[in-house]
Amino acid sequence: MALPHLRTARTRLTVLPPERADLMLDFYLRNRAHLTPWEPSRDEGFYTLSHWHGRLRDSYGQFFNGSAVHLVALDLLGEQVIATCNFTHILMGMFKACHLGYAIDQAHEGQGLMQEVIEAGIEYLFREHGLHRVMASYMPTNLRSGALLERLGFEREGLARDYLMINGRWEDHVLTARINPAI
Repeated sequence: MALPHLRTARTRLTVLPPERADLMLDFYLRNRAHLTPWEPSRDEGFYTLSHWHGRLRDSYGQFFNGSAVHLVALDLLGEQVIATCNFTHILMGMFKACHLGYAIDQAHEGQGLMQEVIEAGIEYLFREHGLHRVMASYMPTNLRSGALLERLGFEREGLARDYLMINGRWEDHVLTARINPAI
């Protein structure tokens, strides 16, 4: 399977090669404070080039073994990561589903960019991977994320207590899913 090279009106989406670890490190350094309330606790090793080189090498392997698609949204010049859109835990067989995770650069928040990126990513997963279901969760306090998923056609399926360890605490999450209408 060939690596995805998707275009939206304002971005280019792809799976970054390990030699572009500098772009991911830059994204997370620029957005460290912005993303801290919504992500797992990170040790200092997370903010190193060697960490991101290894992580991108792993994401390449996951793409080719079919277990995940870690998309990054680059600006149109391909010089800066402005969002991430990860489809993980891809299971085929009778399930044909995955989990969605995403993050956006603070400087691009509130411009509809994350919706544009996720929509392109979901269309790719539905079309190229034949997935039936994409699942996403969000903390009830993250109203922006809840509204985004609703605009994208995700339906609420329930509330999971103490679902994920976020920033050092177990947090409840609203569970949502979007179904592929073509399957």
